[in-house]
Amino acid sequence: MTYKAPLKDMLFDIKHLANIDQIAQIPGFEEAGFDTAEAVLEECAKFSEGVLSPLNWEGDKNPSTWKDGVVTTTPGFKQAFRQYVEGGWQGLQHPSDFGGQGLPKTIGAACGEMLNSANMSFALCPMLTDGAIEALLTAGSDKLKAVYLEKLVSGQWTGTMNLTEPQAGSDLAAVRSRAEPQADGSYKVFGTKIYITYGEHDMAENIVHLVLARVSGAPEGVKGISLFVVPKFLVNPDLSLGQRNDVHCVSIEHKLGIKASPTAVLQFGDHGGAAGYIVGEENRGLEYMFIMMNAARYAVGVQGIAIAERAYQKAASFAKDRVQSRPVDGSIKASAPIVHHPDVKRMLMTMRAYTEGCRAMAAVAAAAYDGAHHHPDADVRKQNLAFYEFLVPLVKGYSTEMSQEVTSLGVQVHGGMGFIEETGAAQYFRDARILTIYEGTTAIQANDLIGRKTARDGGQTAKGIASQIEATENELLAQGSADAVAVAKRLKAARLAFVDVVEFVAATTKTDPNAVFAGSVPYLMLAGNVLAGWQMARSLLAAQKQLAQGVDAAFMQAKITTARFYADHLLTKAPGLRDSIVEGAGSVNALALEAF
Repeated sequence: MTYKAPLKDMLFDIKHLANIDQIAQIPGFEEAGFDTAEAVLEECAKFSEGVLSPLNWEGDKNPSTWKDGVVTTTPGFKQAFRQYVEGGWQGLQHPSDFGGQGLPKTIGAACGEMLNSANMSFALCPMLTDGAIEALLTAGSDKLKAVYLEKLVSGQWTGTMNLTEPQAGSDLAAVRSRAEPQADGSYKVFGTKIYITYGEHDMAENIVHLVLARVSGAPEGVKGISLFVVPKFLVNPDLSLGQRNDVHCVSIEHKLGIKASPTAVLQFGDHGGAAGYIVGEENRGLEYMFIMMNAARYAVGVQGIAIAERAYQKAASFAKDRVQSRPVDGSIKASAPIVHHPDVKRMLMTMRAYTEGCRAMAAVAAAAYDGAHHHPDADVRKQNLAFYEFLVPLVKGYSTEMSQEVTSLGVQVHGGMGFIEETGAAQYFRDARILTIYEGTTAIQANDLIGRKTARDGGQTAKGIASQIEATENELLAQGSADAVAVAKRLKAARLAFVDVVEFVAATTKTDPNAVFAGSVPYLMLAGNVLAGWQMARSLLAAQKQLAQGVDAAFMQAKITTARFYADHLLTKAPGLRDSIVEGAGSVNALALEAF
């Protein structure tokens, strides 16, 4: 089946949960209300469904190829990218000062989901460019901005992030790439970088690499890392392209999934040194790169939602067509489509509820980002920033872990046919598998959640969120319907479990870090589950109001039913996770190392 963008659900979240009309009251976003969101999303859906989606399976069968340093992308990708650029999609949420459209992240994130659902391998290229743009906007000099930003925002040039090296992995303290200062203020960069997404390709005329390296004499560890712009082609004073820089792709990886996206090994400086230009100040490179990484982490979380949506659509379509066995209740006397079977319904509802819950959480996070970066009131910006930063590891970690389960269930719904590549369900399972790994594994997200987001402020941000959840519980009880009361009961139990863990983390991280970090990923999964469940509860309240007004009854009733399922089947995991975190650390750390 082909991909169909879930516009109704996206627009529901943008309107009722992210409160787009409040965002439109922020100076600069006056024209970015619900009507604009609807129009932009509809156009993005047309492009995603009509141009990108048909290339998705083709990219899996005919991946990008490397020969003699040249990477050729999947047939059709270059033409699709040209249409993407001509449509102005790269600049959607970037400043109009550099040729962008200046729309809120709340709108841009929904478009990002559609692009990734339609073709994740393709969408990775503009996703990394977005990160490069954000890093340069925040830390780049006026000269760097003048040379690179307009071309990146237009999509005429693309961007990459170069962190990982063969010996370093996720440990950036071990980065060995070096940069030697030159008399003209530039640097010569030397080293090897691996796992560089779209590090070489044929879709754009230039590639702007953002590279971590050490300036000669810099301190050891992460405090001695600087960030450099290293373009594939040097840029002349008139902004035309000059000679090829000393950076070359020596191979691309052969991967489990996202095969059309070229993952490059890049060699810098084999022929005298690659010309590089420092971003910001020396030895602050990791700080700047985190801007790019945070943008990418949120975007990877959206990828998890996107691939889960694609897997759900395919599984639901198959289940309505595949005839096998009589229903257990005898309602049909002959073999029936498998969607009639309770366990198939359970699997489909699990896929649907996870996806909608994470989409809602991501939409609310995007709205917080917009408030944090653009609201005129400093206190409001501060509150939104704390909320957004707490949510980033959850959007990234929980949504991508969720995608593993959902795409696996998609294969299961197909039965034996799901294990056959021609069916297409297996591609989503394979494509999803990288999401919990790149841009920081789930454990790295969990470490961030514990250290920077919970222990650092004694759990105050987390407890503040718990207070907001409690307020939603009270709204549910006041609403009084059977579904609302049932969801309130589940949400309360999950919130109490969450608060118990927050208090454990805040009290124990310094005194017994092994005990806390033994449950770091379970804590992330608990927090993600609860916050997504909270948004589903808010969805139920909004849908019941709309239903009472006679608005789109079938859709609103489906929202209510899905929220109830989330509460009954997914939120109920929270108390068990609480027990494993608070009481189960001993068994994690008890086994003698030689016994493994």
